[in-house]
Amino acid sequence: MEITEHIKSLAADGRLLADAAERAGTDAPVPVCPGWQVRDLLRHTGVVHRWATGFVTEGYTSHQPMGDEPGLDGGELVDWFREGHDRLVTALTEAPDTLECWTFLPAPSPRAFWARRQAHETAVHRVDAQSALRAGAGVPGVAPAFAADGIDELLRGFHAREKSRVRTPEPGILRVRATDTGDVWTVRLSDQVPHAERTADGPADCELSGPAGQVYLALWNRLPADAVSTAGDERLARLWRETSAI
Repeated sequence: MEITEHIKSLAADGRLLADAAERAGTDAPVPVCPGWQVRDLLRHTGVVHRWATGFVTEGYTSHQPMGDEPGLDGGELVDWFREGHDRLVTALTEAPDTLECWTFLPAPSPRAFWARRQAHETAVHRVDAQSALRAGAGVPGVAPAFAADGIDELLRGFHAREKSRVRTPEPGILRVRATDTGDVWTVRLSDQVPHAERTADGPADCELSGPAGQVYLALWNRLPADAVSTAGDERLARLWRETSAI
């Protein structure tokens, strides 16, 4: 996806997140994030947005700590979230393609990295907020092409890092297939960092498949295991569910 597409998604999902939070109320539980209320979601995502904005606007070339979560609540907290989200969208829109700053996943450029990362950060938490609004009515969807992009970031970005806990003393190959977009990933699991490639070559011990939006949310543990089809070694599917949280 292009940078402009990521920024467009970030802008739209941030607005939807705030609207859902406002309608649900900050004390509403977030069903897909046990133990969280909407206020926790707004505080967390708002801090992340401000943290990301700092790298884009200040050009920090090394890691910087996130700020503290505010003590705001209710309408003031929603307004605070909206303000930080707007600042992030503006910063990314106005940033030059030559932007230089710290990043933590592979990307064509720092601007491309932050646009993509914050688009998916916000999309997942938009789903969280809407799940609070729609309690018992199911989890809202994610567009197929955007979801496939997010699956790729998750498998070949986040879980390619040493921080990944998706490890097993019994090696296995997990295949992830988006049935509507045709995207396929093969993930080699072992006691080392998972290694994912965009390929369907070779046999796999377990395959997770379904529409890209459902696979995306299942891999982010926002949907139950049966939201996608599982074929083969259930052990590898269970390993992902139990160890992939970020």
